[in-house]
Amino acid sequence: MQFSQFGAAFHVVALAVTGAAAIDESWGAVNALNELQQQAMETLKVGPPSQKREPASCNPLTADRRQDWEYMSKETRKDYIRAVHCLHSLPSKSDPAWAPAARTRYDDFVAVHMNMTMTVHGSGLFLTWHRYLVWAYEQALRNECGYQGYQPYWNYFSHADNIYEYPVFDGSDTSMGGDGDFFEHDGALGGASMIKIPSGKGGGCMSTGPFANWTVNMGPVRPGMQNMSAVPDFTVYNPRCLRRDLSSYVTSKWFTTANLLNVTIGPASQTHYSYWREVQGRYPDGFLGLHTSGHYAMGGDATDLYSSIQDPAFWLHHTMFDRLYWIWQALHPEEARKTAGTLTLSNNPPTRNATVDDVLDLGILGQKRPLHEMFDTLGVTPLCYIYV
Repeated sequence: MQFSQFGAAFHVVALAVTGAAAIDESWGAVNALNELQQQAMETLKVGPPSQKREPASCNPLTADRRQDWEYMSKETRKDYIRAVHCLHSLPSKSDPAWAPAARTRYDDFVAVHMNMTMTVHGSGLFLTWHRYLVWAYEQALRNECGYQGYQPYWNYFSHADNIYEYPVFDGSDTSMGGDGDFFEHDGALGGASMIKIPSGKGGGCMSTGPFANWTVNMGPVRPGMQNMSAVPDFTVYNPRCLRRDLSSYVTSKWFTTANLLNVTIGPASQTHYSYWREVQGRYPDGFLGLHTSGHYAMGGDATDLYSSIQDPAFWLHHTMFDRLYWIWQALHPEEARKTAGTLTLSNNPPTRNATVDDVLDLGILGQKRPLHEMFDTLGVTPLCYIYV
């Protein structure tokens, strides 16, 4: 495989941590990720000299522990599913004048994401704003709906050859639902409509599993899935069914060992800018990137830049995306507290470069916080979590 931004393909790369063993593509993505996870944890236990913490502060032993959905107990999965439905049943707290289409507490998260779409994607706020958003959602599940666990993640690299086998999407009573009903369509256009993705087996309403007949109230505004009607204004109340078109084509093509190693310890990992660019995708090169791949692997509503958050599996996707960011930060401490990009999507319209002091705004979902407070998941406030 070639990475056009960085030159020739690599096959054996060394971790950016002193004394770490080399990893190559022969390990396979799951084994490579396990090794990266272990190295990240070892690094966090020590911490760079500039980030020494008091013994009583948040640390890897006291932090909340986010787990892979695949290894959670069925009871914990069901508790999570129950809490998501709870948020979907509670009334909205949004000002109707600001979010007229919001009807539920879950819709509050949708409305914030949709209103801020053009500033928190493809910008210097992207990684940290979404980290803060996932944390706020986790807090709502726990504090408003009595969830006893922490936000789980979808391990992209497990069952990448067949997404239907991964427990998040297998359609069982302990899943986040399966595929949508069959709907004939022309596939999807991803990566700013530059990358053609063939249609899967679904595309229609998700009518089975724990989220059967899940109602979404906003969008879609700019769906990537073809033959899917859009609304001109995301403030319009548009109740409808949630649609999915699961894609093993996407997972097998982009959730690869090579792509994992490239962004964690390979050429794309060496600076914050190169990491930030690679995980979002290089669309003119036909490279969807890990972030966009997660959305198009789910398909349907999840392909909409604005309203993808309406699929409840969005949160497991973005938690895994944050996990990769967390691993990368641990392995690259000199680059971990930087940002890249401007304040708008692809710098359109042109804006200044983002800084670590720029404010992350979650609206009614949380306090405004400077971007730099989201760098450390073992910080004083508000984050205190690790991945296991």
